[in-house]
Amino acid sequence: MNFDFPAFLVLATLITGVIWLLDALFFANKRRARADETTPKEPVLVEYSRSFFPIILIVLLLRSFLAEPFRIPSGSMMPTLLVGDFILVNKFAYGIRLPVLNRKVIDVGLPQRGDVVVFRYPQNTAVDYIKRVVGVPGDTISYQNKMLYVNGVPQPQKPLGIYTGTGSGARETGVQRNLEMLGELEHEILVNSRTPDFGFGCQVLARGAITIPEGHYFAMGDNRDNSNDSRCWGLVPEENLVGKAFAIWMNWDGNSPGFPVAWGRLGSTIK
Repeated sequence: MNFDFPAFLVLATLITGVIWLLDALFFANKRRARADETTPKEPVLVEYSRSFFPIILIVLLLRSFLAEPFRIPSGSMMPTLLVGDFILVNKFAYGIRLPVLNRKVIDVGLPQRGDVVVFRYPQNTAVDYIKRVVGVPGDTISYQNKMLYVNGVPQPQKPLGIYTGTGSGARETGVQRNLEMLGELEHEILVNSRTPDFGFGCQVLARGAITIPEGHYFAMGDNRDNSNDSRCWGLVPEENLVGKAFAIWMNWDGNSPGFPVAWGRLGSTIK
């Protein structure tokens, strides 16, 4: 069962705030009037509510409207993101949304081709996914012979050599590491020439190109042959967007042969 942390924060803020407010309006003055002491003792529940309410409220506001941390659980975005990366996601890049309801109240911007985005998985919105947007509304996307085509134009790839993975990413050792030009954006991808273009049940593009309608996006993992993405289950609706990934603030890979923290990744920007 997935723990709904945003709902917990909203509920905790509401409960602690109401307890503190009700005590201040109806009970605090009476308690002081009856007390023999200069400073009457608060009930434990009121004391905890008064202490925790501002902290929980600040966490809720920061997490809902500014930045939210996520941990990378799989290798689908290698080599850009590794298993164990802890990332920060800009929550207002694609509009201000109400927590829990996920309803946009203020338009700020829209995803651009090449953005690394976190979104709620269309087939199970309780699960968050992270992929790269390769197609925006109006684009025609196809994928043939390990090459991405945007509006009929192949996105060039430059070979960088054979990839060597460590820790949880060791199983990707031996696949081809390429530099892909997605428009004007350069980013690295992994390609396994020994696998079919549409393995793992990914048949959305097997019949040819797809044109993206308004309010939807085509997302793919940078680990092209080990990613459950739009090639498998279709488009990402705009209302499923969570935010834009922009930085790695920690890395912890318990399967690393040495120290589990990759110090060189801390503070890295995501592009």
